This record gives sequence, structure tokens and C-alpha cells, in this order.
Amino acid sequence: MVPGLPWSGWNMQFNSVEFIIFLVVVFTVTWQLARWRLLQTLFLLAASYFFYANWNPWYLFLILFTSSVDFLVGGAIFRTSDQRRRKLLLILSLVTDLGVLAVFKYFNFFSAQWSAYLVGRGLAVDPLVLSVALPVGISFFTFQSMSYTIDVYRRQIEPADSYWQYLLFVSFFPQLVAGPIVRASVFLPQLRQPRGLSREMGGIGLFLIMSGMIKKVCFADYLGANLVDRVFEDPSWFTSAEVLAAVYAFAFQIYFDFSGYSDVAIGAALLLGFRLPDNFRSPYTAVNLRDFWRRWHISLSTWLRDYLYIPLGGSRRGRGRTYLALAATMVLGGLWHGAAWTFVIWGALHGVALALTRGFQRFRGPVTVRAMITGSLLSFGPQDPPWARVTRATSAVAIDSVWRLGMILLTFHFVCFAWIFFKAKSYGHAMAVLGKLAELTPGTANVVPTISLALFLAWALHCLPESVVGWCTRKFSRLPGLVQGLIMVGVGVLVYTFAQAEVRPFIYFQF
Repeated sequence: MVPGLPWSGWNMQFNSVEFIIFLVVVFTVTWQLARWRLLQTLFLLAASYFFYANWNPWYLFLILFTSSVDFLVGGAIFRTSDQRRRKLLLILSLVTDLGVLAVFKYFNFFSAQWSAYLVGRGLAVDPLVLSVALPVGISFFTFQSMSYTIDVYRRQIEPADSYWQYLLFVSFFPQLVAGPIVRASVFLPQLRQPRGLSREMGGIGLFLIMSGMIKKVCFADYLGANLVDRVFEDPSWFTSAEVLAAVYAFAFQIYFDFSGYSDVAIGAALLLGFRLPDNFRSPYTAVNLRDFWRRWHISLSTWLRDYLYIPLGGSRRGRGRTYLALAATMVLGGLWHGAAWTFVIWGALHGVALALTRGFQRFRGPVTVRAMITGSLLSFGPQDPPWARVTRATSAVAIDSVWRLGMILLTFHFVCFAWIFFKAKSYGHAMAVLGKLAELTPGTANVVPTISLALFLAWALHCLPESVVGWCTRKFSRLPGLVQGLIMVGVGVLVYTFAQAEVRPFIYFQF
């Protein structure tokens, strides 16, 4: 925030009172302007810029600049049939967007690496450092704007009809600073047609906002403040069992933190008449890493697939090229998260493991040991008595279930291992955590019963089937308004009870 500005005291974290007030005001005015679509668009644009200005108003010029370039370039690409000119225009867009990322997010990192390289060669050179703050959510809105010009270039979409609509597409406040990364093909058509708010949409939006607040405050913040932060600050003070508990806790902290943000973003957008894509689907129930990335941060994983993995060759140019494309995509995906070697290592771990997973799935072919065993058990003979058939069918189901559970646990623990590098402040810090785990010292005095209960409830909540979550959502949306209000008051009291002394920022705000 910038001192002296009228809004400098506002805290626009989703889990703050100020944001709730802001959302109520925006909701009210938006639907008062429902008959005047242009005025409604301009108001939402102004509200989104106001929202972002609370972090640093000067960076509004950054969003406006990149948005304007991509809007103009997208229109020019669409209007010309000269392929060489189209490519040059696309390159202009990519250079602008990636250049902004390079300057604000990666310049100091690569400058420090280059300086270290020269020092190793005997040249005493101080790194050139830019004293600029990292704009909140810069990776999200630049990727979102980039996808627009690429899609126009590929002739998958037509350019935006209105400059104001395009500016709103890039800066729409619910998903501006931490996603989901929304495609123009999803958002712009919703601006071109009249929007309404049904009772069901409103109820679902409120339910998502409540669930997001509970995830963030009652689980992510609680686990972070009471176990994760303390253990990762200095693991040497804790036993191996406590460090392992903290690693598990961080896995659920980052999931509930980010999926909680996504729930609030999707819910707030619904209240304003917009539908945003899902971003999480119980990722820790994945049976392998490919399955995990179909469930975790879906908007980013599909972005990396469509705009990086496939252009690098995907699965079309032989196995070696496929494995290389997977590894390169995940390394760059790790670097997208932050300018640090720990993020690069995190991405490389996932990239190599994804390549190994892909290779194993191709090597084993359509028949696996599990399939052979269960298939033989289910091959009933005409003389088999009913009890034998039941026994063999039950055994096949049990083997299949145990296999699936084993794969889920294996995938989950690999993801937790990689999270250590994601969370650690440096490579040395990550190795200190791993070293402490290797000591195998027992004792869980610092994992008090309330933390154990929070971990158990976090796992249970995470594993709820989508059908159960959908049923709860629909039931809430159909309740009378008074009952909904009472439930929201109860949730508000619960969140207030668990809230920390200071509002804790969402983890993905730093990206």
C-alpha cells in the first residue's frame, strides 16, 4: 500500500472484513446497473482496478500497458492474413508479456546467477539489482493475457469486441491476483450477453465463499501458524516425527489455502453473474502424477499443456521428445512460481517423475499384474459354486482397492517430498529438513491433539466425494434466505474464532 492515498488503510485479502464490505458494495451496484451493460462493465473494471490499487496503485499502469498491447495486437493478428506479419505481431505480444515478467520477477535472480558465474571465473562483479517490488499476481494476469493473443493467432477465438471488456477480462478482481487463470474463450462470451443472477447461482456463490473462508482460516492458517511455520523455520529443534507431521501439514496448508482462494474467487464471480472454471479436484487422491496434475491447479496445468508442452512437441515426436517436453514444461512451471532454485528443483522433480510415469505406463502396456490377477479371479467357470464366485469377486475388489490405495499413498508422499523444496527458503534449508527426517527420531510433543485433529479433518474434508460436496451445495442454495443467513452468521463466528491476530496472506499471492 502507498501511504497518503485514500484507500491506503484497506486490506483486500479475501479473508478480511474490508474485502467483504467491498464485495457487498460491488454486488449491489453491479446489479443496479444490470440494464446498462457498458456502465456495468466500466464499473466492474473500476472496482477491479481499485481492488488491485490497494497493493500498489502504480502497478495499475503495468496491467493497463500489457492489456492494451495485447488487445491491439490481437485485433491486428485477426485482421491480417499475411502469415509473416501475424508471427511478428505474436512475437511482439509475447516479448511484451514475458519482458514484464523478466524485469519484475526474474531480473534480480538471473543477475545474481550471472554475477556468481563471473566471480567463479575470477572476475569481481557485483550483481545489478533492481529495487522494485514484485507486483501481486503478475504471473497470473500476464499468462491470462498471453493466452488471448496465442488463441487469436491460432484462430481458435475471435478478438474482443470492446477495449473495456478486454481490460475487464484481464483485471477481473475475483481471480486477478491468484487465479484461476481464465481463458478469453470462457470469459469474453459472458460479457457479450446479458447476465442474470438466479437464486441457485447466488446460493452456490455464498456456499463457495463460506467453504473457502473455512478452508483458509480454520485449516490453512491454523496449520501454518501452529506447526508448519515453526518447524520449517528451524527443523533442528524438532524430532523427525514432528518434521514429518509438518510436511504433511504443509501439503494440506497449501491445498486449503489455494483451493480456499479459488472457492472464494469462483463464488464471488458467481454473485456477479460470471462462471469461472474449477481449479481443484481432490488432488491428494490421485493414483499417479499425471492424475495429480489433472486435479491440482487445473487452470495452470492446462495452460502449461496447451501453450508450452504441446508446442514443445508433446507426444507427437517420439518418446524421447515427449519425456524432454514433460521435464522442460515442469521446470519452467516451477520457475513460474518463483525466481529461486528451490522452485526449479520442485519443477524438475515433477518433470522427471512425470516422464518416468509416462514411460512406465507405456512399457507395461494394457495388461498389468493387477489386471492379470483380478482378471483370473473374475474368470468364473460354469461349475463354480455361488460362494466361490462371491469369494473370488470380493478378493478381486480387495486387490484392486489395495493397489489403488498404495498408488495414492505413493503419489501423495512423492508430492509431499517435492513440497519440501517448494516451502524451503533455500536448497540448504530443504536439505536440513530432509536431514532431520533421516534421523528417524521419535516423539510428537509439539503435535498437540488439536493439530492432529485438524490434520485428520483436513484429510477427511479433502477426500469428500464430489457428489457429496455437490449435494451440500445444492441443499444450501435451496434453503430459505433466513436459514442461509443464520448459517453464514455461524460460519462467520467460526472463522472469527479461528482467525489469527493478523490476516495471513494467501500463499499464491507471492506468485
